[in-house]
Amino acid sequence: MTPHNNAKIGEIAKNVLMPGDPLRAKFIAETFLEDIKLVNSVRNTLAYTGKYKGKDITVMASGMGMPSIGIYSYELFNVYGVENIVRVGSAGAYVDKLDVYDVVLADSAWSQSTFAHTQNGYESDTTYPDKELNEKIIKTAEKLGVPLHVEKIHSSDVFYTEPNVDSYKEHFAKHGCTCVEMESFALFHNAKVLGKKAACLLTISDSFTSHKVTTPEERQTAFTKMMEIALETFVD
Repeated sequence: MTPHNNAKIGEIAKNVLMPGDPLRAKFIAETFLEDIKLVNSVRNTLAYTGKYKGKDITVMASGMGMPSIGIYSYELFNVYGVENIVRVGSAGAYVDKLDVYDVVLADSAWSQSTFAHTQNGYESDTTYPDKELNEKIIKTAEKLGVPLHVEKIHSSDVFYTEPNVDSYKEHFAKHGCTCVEMESFALFHNAKVLGKKAACLLTISDSFTSHKVTTPEERQTAFTKMMEIALETFVD
């Protein structure tokens, strides 16, 4: 156990789905898993372990932002022996080709964050998911008939910015980022450092270009396609 997780060793599966929202973790567990058990409730960062088509799966919230997912994913990999984490989160679209409810698979995460440099001196502004895990996710999405956008994403440290800094238009023009979230840069870094595998599936929850938005309730319960893709990836 750790100061941030009261699950016992062996209560967390090798494969983990990691939404940001604890209520989304609860929804995934109750909707898709059988024989579920609440294995962590420290700080209400809920984690459930159960079975999906006979396969042990854990769903654990990460909280918001890189410091939060940085703590939880590092402990899952390093203390609990987790091998694979797939983040299942929401994102804001920077470009017209992405609409609300579209599913995105990150092929890289660009960030202004100092997380990776502070953690181990990593110098690049981009981190990457595991290629093999991404390939499995792409094949699973094809099998399920779910259109998948494979994109470079922006992992931001800041939700609210002022007009004097680069906007979403510059992030796309300068770095090729088509949508924004707040966690994957750190998740990918931790996985690389610890020799584990990580990927990120996102559902577009709002658009900077069309100004469409989804409600908090929809973000908790309606983003089921990415959840199914992640779960089916683990059973293949």
